[in-house]
Amino acid sequence: MPDLRLTVDGREVRVPPGSVVAAAVAMAGIDAYRHSVRGEGRAPLCGMGICFECRVTVDGRAHRLSCQTPCEDGMTVVTA
Repeated sequence: MPDLRLTVDGREVRVPPGSVVAAAVAMAGIDAYRHSVRGEGRAPLCGMGICFECRVTVDGRAHRLSCQTPCEDGMTVVTA
C-alpha cells in the first residue's frame, strides 16, 4: 500500500497507512507543538489522549488530539 502524503506546518510528510498524526509531526522534525504561557515548548506526554499536550489543527479543525487522529492522504496539520 502506498504511503499517505500530508502537510505538517508547511512541510510535506509521507507516512505509512495506519499512522497517527503525532507520528507525522515527529517525522516532520517538530519537537514542540505549542508553547506554554512561559514560553516552554509543549509536546505529547501520554500518547493515549489523556494529557491533551498533542493538540493540533487538522484541516481547519482546532484542538484535535494528534495521538488519536489517524492520518489521511492530503491532510493539512498545523501545530502552533
